[in-house]
Amino acid sequence: MHWADYTAQTLKERGGKQVCASGITPSGEFHIGHIREILSAEMIHRACLDLGLESEYIFIVDSMDPLRRVYDFLSPDYERYIGVPLAFIPAPDENGKPDQERGSYAEYFLKPFLSSLGKIGVKPEIVMNHEVYEQGKFAEKIDIAINKRNEIKEIIENISGRELPLDWFPYSPIGSNGSMDGVKVIRYEKPYVFWIDENGVEGKSDINKAEGKLPWRIDWAARWAIHGITSEPAGKDHGSAGGSYDTGIPICKLLGGEPPKKMVYEWIQIKGMGPMSSSKGVTIGPVEALELVPPQILRYSIARSKVNRHIDFDTGNTLFEMADEYERILSETSKKIEGELSRRQEIAIKTNNGALRLSQINRGDDPKDSWAGVSFRHLSLLAQIKSDDGDVWESLRKSGHIGKTPTSALEERLRGMRSWINGPHFPEDSRIEIQKVISENAKENITREQINFLINLKSRLEKCEWNDNIINNEIRDTARKAEISIKDAFVAIYWLLIDKNNGPRIVSIISELQRIEVIDLFETIPNVEN
Repeated sequence: MHWADYTAQTLKERGGKQVCASGITPSGEFHIGHIREILSAEMIHRACLDLGLESEYIFIVDSMDPLRRVYDFLSPDYERYIGVPLAFIPAPDENGKPDQERGSYAEYFLKPFLSSLGKIGVKPEIVMNHEVYEQGKFAEKIDIAINKRNEIKEIIENISGRELPLDWFPYSPIGSNGSMDGVKVIRYEKPYVFWIDENGVEGKSDINKAEGKLPWRIDWAARWAIHGITSEPAGKDHGSAGGSYDTGIPICKLLGGEPPKKMVYEWIQIKGMGPMSSSKGVTIGPVEALELVPPQILRYSIARSKVNRHIDFDTGNTLFEMADEYERILSETSKKIEGELSRRQEIAIKTNNGALRLSQINRGDDPKDSWAGVSFRHLSLLAQIKSDDGDVWESLRKSGHIGKTPTSALEERLRGMRSWINGPHFPEDSRIEIQKVISENAKENITREQINFLINLKSRLEKCEWNDNIINNEIRDTARKAEISIKDAFVAIYWLLIDKNNGPRIVSIISELQRIEVIDLFETIPNVEN
């Protein structure tokens, strides 16, 4: 059983309406690592719906979180906003300076990220946390937390192993300068928290308004209770022993809520570079990733992996391998399974089918429709040897891959493929450049016997039918008559056509080229004496 389906089964036992959630702090540009939490929650939500459960998926934006430092992409002008909630800070302009005309800091960074989520089929209910505070929905939980602050303090200290200050208070009011930093609580008289800030200014914050917030560990537990959250996957930073998940569970109960069952996911890391980190610059943004990776493959990279296993995200050769795997499983699901299956085989089939189902952009889409009959590798080949899209579609029409016109999904795939090929992530060993004349490098690397083979092959290619099977047969037959190995024959063709000793399936490349192009190239082979 797929991990999302298994989680949905456990939620069914819990009963009632299911609320799957994920959250994010809009402090800067997002990276692909954030996608794992979001897709994990969204896939559990889909699995709940597929099981017939009432379920919704909410995406909580931590817009009440304060700006913690002046990031590299911000100007020093943001120094005055440190400690101010992100919802109340102006967005940066192109020079990193605060610009009131651009809306809030939180919305500025959130908008392109939500657009990316839409492209991979994630359409949650957006919850801006500062609005929940403004609506007074946190007030009851804040009041309980303040009145039971000693119990909460004991929970945090005992579970996390860290000691809180003697004057610790479970609510951070906003001071006279808009910042929560350096603000000391004087007393609490419901609904007001009285304070004095670092400038010596005294004031009060109404817990029914967004005039302060709960610290993270309590805020997270409170929102579980407020929104009735039943499932929220969290990264191992929050899910480690003594982390905010472990403290959140008893705090949520203390606040009158029923916490979700703990679920921890491993991080996505860039292959060979470790976990993604915005602060260290080790990132690939979701917008950038969607320019390279088909949305189904991006979803599949999450769906195929158990949540407790890390994912190596690689936009090079691994992308080909993942697409191959997707296509293989897609092909296997359409075959009729003959004979009895072992339990292990049954589990593998159910798991693979679940991964395919949850990889589709829209719930209920047939996975067979996602690939439009064109393999990832074949589209890569066509995109490299045919610069005009019309030529790509003509080739696919001739081969029977498509009808009269390509689908919009296939057009989008070709656009992404060209972006990948023309960018820095495309693997060099998969890059194709068709030669116009035999290169000096090729002349140095092919033998006299291979040249004789190529010359003999030329005369056959001038007359044969122009399709994969016939061309392949002509190559093999010519190699036998020239008394060279099949391997040496194909190596010679690779050197001649793409100036490498290997690459994508060379017969497919030849059949996609015009016969005259191929023959003209063969004409440049130097003659040798037999």
